[in-house]
Amino acid sequence: MGLKAVHFGGGNIGRGFVAEKLHESGYEVVFVDVVDELIKKLQSVPKYTVTEIGGEGEKVNTITNYRAINSKTHEADAIKEISTADMVTCAVGPNILKFIAPVIAKAIDARKESTPLAVIACENMIGATDTLAGFIKEPKNTPEDRLSTINNRARFANSAIDRIVPGQDPDAGLNVKIESFYEWVVDKTPFAPHGPPKVNAIKWVDDLTPYIERKLFTVNTGHATAAYYGHARGKHTIADALEDKEINKIVRDCLAETSHLIVNKHGISVQEQKDYVEKIIKRISNPHLEDVVERVGRAPLRKLGRKERFVGPAHHLAEQGDKYTALLGAMEQAFRFVDVEGDEESFELGKMLKSMDAPSIVSKVCGLEKSDKMFSEVQEIVERVQKK
Repeated sequence: MGLKAVHFGGGNIGRGFVAEKLHESGYEVVFVDVVDELIKKLQSVPKYTVTEIGGEGEKVNTITNYRAINSKTHEADAIKEISTADMVTCAVGPNILKFIAPVIAKAIDARKESTPLAVIACENMIGATDTLAGFIKEPKNTPEDRLSTINNRARFANSAIDRIVPGQDPDAGLNVKIESFYEWVVDKTPFAPHGPPKVNAIKWVDDLTPYIERKLFTVNTGHATAAYYGHARGKHTIADALEDKEINKIVRDCLAETSHLIVNKHGISVQEQKDYVEKIIKRISNPHLEDVVERVGRAPLRKLGRKERFVGPAHHLAEQGDKYTALLGAMEQAFRFVDVEGDEESFELGKMLKSMDAPSIVSKVCGLEKSDKMFSEVQEIVERVQKK
């Protein structure tokens, strides 16, 4: 039997990053999704292309050797595939993890392979695989008497992924355009003594935290800051926003604050982090990756969360007595990202701003407590936004 990976989520990240790299390492990829039209396309089209865009031009890769299952209508088939797979990955969004967990749990419980299943969540979220594993291990999904032996059947490894997928052409079909740069880092420690699965694109490390926080607090913080300020000033794309000298400086100010945290917390040198920031700004400024600000800014409620790209680093800096003024400014623009067409969270945020008091919003959205040093400043931001 050849290598097989089951991937939840047939979207652009799933097809254009995860499946591409698994395909390159010789895996058959079985997509699992609940979107009828997408599954039908994957079932009827035997190949699609991934166009990598970088400073050196374009490179086109053709992806084959995949199948697709609709878990909404064929759950038993999905369970069977997972129970005999080498890996399970997902790129479904943090809020969907709880919905895919029951299917994975049933498959793990039915597993009879000698090597445990590798479960790796590929989400823009710290500890995404831990979160998924938590849902899988809930009593309603895994019987209590099976929990003690679940490690014999599955191993759960957190990962950090970094690759920009811009908005796609409306007539692209399954084809994906994506930037050529990528980073996929995974914690290798859960896989002892068998060793991690063989995926050429993955960098296996003993400590994932520095990679996760450096990526989240640089790439995601910078990207979202450009998006929210760009939206406020009527810019169309991230590249357009960063051509604005004032927005460019604001993004750099935010990343100076997060860099201070990254350097001091993780022992990364000042020069290495400075070089990383310059590389990130160059990447997100690429005009060939036409990334619309509304797409990058979507889901503001999640992005304003306690462990996310703004509050996460700002809270740490505040408790240390360090500067986080630029991050507060970016948070304010995120709170102003309301009623954006196609983004349910922006409408939900708008409703909250109209119906709730500021302290409640700070607690609910940002996960901050009144004892936190930055609580009052965020409360002032929310009150200022509410007045307008």
